[in-house]
Amino acid sequence: MAKKKEVVKQIKLQIPAGKATPAPPVGTVLGPAGINLQEFCTKYNDATRDKMGDILPVEISVYDDRSFDFVIKTPPAAFLIKKYAKISKGSTKGKNETVATLSDKDLTEIAEIKLPDLNCYTVEEAKKIVAGTAQNMGVAIEENK
Repeated sequence: MAKKKEVVKQIKLQIPAGKATPAPPVGTVLGPAGINLQEFCTKYNDATRDKMGDILPVEISVYDDRSFDFVIKTPPAAFLIKKYAKISKGSTKGKNETVATLSDKDLTEIAEIKLPDLNCYTVEEAKKIVAGTAQNMGVAIEENK
């Protein structure tokens, strides 16, 4: 009977899609784990080539035989809000200062993208979570009436 691989380490990173390199920050985090950096970068870049330009969180499981698996998550809500609102950063004063406005349609699109990684079941619930993040970034939501 084959011996089951055991997870030695779980590593979480946020890397630009299709642009992972063995240089820092990827190399400095994964090097001590003992996995093949070039192999990881090649597999990650191939898996994320279609999402070029987005920042994608990735969870890497390192096994006792130095092999690895990784799971790519959806982009962070804050990243998507900035992308849709066409701003470089959120408000420095939080919800007390409005720096941009998102339409309800944009909010729905972001919620649909984020839904698999959120702890809710419907798009309406996801919209509330994303709207809270947007509000804390100083991005107002246009209400459709």
